[in-house]
Amino acid sequence: MKNALKIILTFLVLFFGNKTQSQELETYLRIAAENNPKLQSAYTQFEAALLQSPQVASLPDPTLTVSAFGRMIETRLGAQEARFNLMQMFPWFGTLKAKAQAADLMAEARFQEYLAMRGDLFYEVKKAYAELYELEKTIELKEENLEILDSYRELSLSKFRSGSSSMVNVVRVDIIREEAITEIELEHDALESLKKQFNYLLNRKPKAAVSIQDTLVLNALGATEMEEIDFDAHPELARYDSELEAYQSRAEIAQKEGLPMLGLGVDYSIISKRTDANPEMNGQDAIMPMFSVSLPIFRKKYKAAEREAELMQTAAIQNREARENELLGIYEQTRYEQNKAQKLLDLYDRQIISSNQANNLLVSGFGNNTEDFEEVLRMNQDILMLNTQKLAALKNGFIAQAKLEYLATKTENYDENK
Repeated sequence: MKNALKIILTFLVLFFGNKTQSQELETYLRIAAENNPKLQSAYTQFEAALLQSPQVASLPDPTLTVSAFGRMIETRLGAQEARFNLMQMFPWFGTLKAKAQAADLMAEARFQEYLAMRGDLFYEVKKAYAELYELEKTIELKEENLEILDSYRELSLSKFRSGSSSMVNVVRVDIIREEAITEIELEHDALESLKKQFNYLLNRKPKAAVSIQDTLVLNALGATEMEEIDFDAHPELARYDSELEAYQSRAEIAQKEGLPMLGLGVDYSIISKRTDANPEMNGQDAIMPMFSVSLPIFRKKYKAAEREAELMQTAAIQNREARENELLGIYEQTRYEQNKAQKLLDLYDRQIISSNQANNLLVSGFGNNTEDFEEVLRMNQDILMLNTQKLAALKNGFIAQAKLEYLATKTENYDENK
């Protein structure tokens, strides 16, 4: 009956505890996404990049020339008093569209950079959370072990009083206890430091409360066996794809800017009436439509701009290939780390069970004067070491899982309502 109750309670703790832990971590991820200044800066740069398109896709400003004659220029219809010239230049067909497209693509690249930075931030939060978990649980283990050492001290002291054991056993326990107490104090200091670092990552006050739940959720190996990750959809690579398309548009822009610009305008002259004669249309103002064409005869700058765009395309392709290889290498290493962590967890579980059995036998043997107390202490410390190694393996497995989640990040579309 007791075993059945224990199983039910364990199930409830795992089910509800894991659910709470997941919710707690999701809360920290949301806070980091909203508060982290580096991530906010990346998003602000993206928003600034969005404003490039209306700038480059606009027509050149029209020019207005006003001429006032200090000395009247006489015409057949009268003297010219003033002259107004208005001209609007138009780039070659498709130039403005190509500029807008290039600007939009560069803004898209900045958005993908923001997504990649957000994914990396989430990984850093999960990693820091796992380190906090490991240290907090290690302290708990050592505090529990301190209670065990206290019980060993009482046992050895009792046997000394009865004359069946040496006082040296009590001294041995005291030495180990003093070391354990100091380690716990140092780890408490380290825990406070880690919590402050965690809060800085979330851009919160350093002394804000940090809640760490009872367990880290590790997917079973079978559940985490991923299909080959589609890195083409990863924001880091999508960024280079957008940059490549933007440089292709810039090459097109360089070609079109090497073509003539067309201008349309009007020339308006104010004519005063003649007083010495009265010809037909005397004093009528003159209006003259105008058409102009730019002459892009200095070709070096256009050829250089086109060549620059081609080289930047090559650089984007090379950067993408290099980063994809890096991501593939990170993926293989992370899968190894995840697999290693799972195997170590299984090993430590088996060793802890066997060590506890052996420890019970040693304690019982010492009580019956058949076992050396030094072996009891050594086995107890071995069990503590195995438990701390298990915590480290769990932390490493969780960090590897978080890295895989980052590698599996997929690109998103920009949401204007975000």
